[in-house]
Amino acid sequence: GSYENCCLKYVNHVSKTVKRNIIEYRRQKTDGGCNLPAIVFKMRNRKLFCANPNEKWVEDVINKIDRKIKRVRVLLL
Repeated sequence: GSYENCCLKYVNHVSKTVKRNIIEYRRQKTDGGCNLPAIVFKMRNRKLFCANPNEKWVEDVINKIDRKIKRVRVLLL
C-alpha cells in the first residue's frame, strides 16, 4: 500500500505476467516522510506496487528496465 506516495509494505509475490507488465520504476528513499526503502513499480495499467529492493527478482526487473531504456536511447540518437 502507499500513504502520501510512501510504500508502507512490500508485495509478497508477483507472477511472471505481472513482471512482464512492469514498465517503469522509481526508488523510494527513506528521507522525508517515507521510512521504508522500496522500489515502486508501475505497470502498463498504471497500477503501482511496492517491492523490497533487496530481493533478487526486484533487481532483475530493474536491470531489464534499465537495459530497455538504454536500447531506446541508442535508437533515438
